[in-house]
Amino acid sequence: MLSMILAFDALVGLGACLGAGIAAIAAGIGIGKIGGSAMESIARQPESTGDIRSNMIVIAALIEGVAFVALIVCFLALFL
Repeated sequence: MLSMILAFDALVGLGACLGAGIAAIAAGIGIGKIGGSAMESIARQPESTGDIRSNMIVIAALIEGVAFVALIVCFLALFL
């Protein structure tokens, strides 16, 4: 019985670590795509640099917020 509980705890820890890693990787990919698209847009229309930059910052902040929520959920699964 004790070995089953320890195995379950180990699997919960593994799942939490995998979830945190996937959230971090997905956030990095998303912000990379935003940055690349913003640079292409600025290259095509340099006069709208300010608007593009402000929109890029807002969207990057939203992606980071979702990544932080995913990390918190993973850590809660690990410690609760």
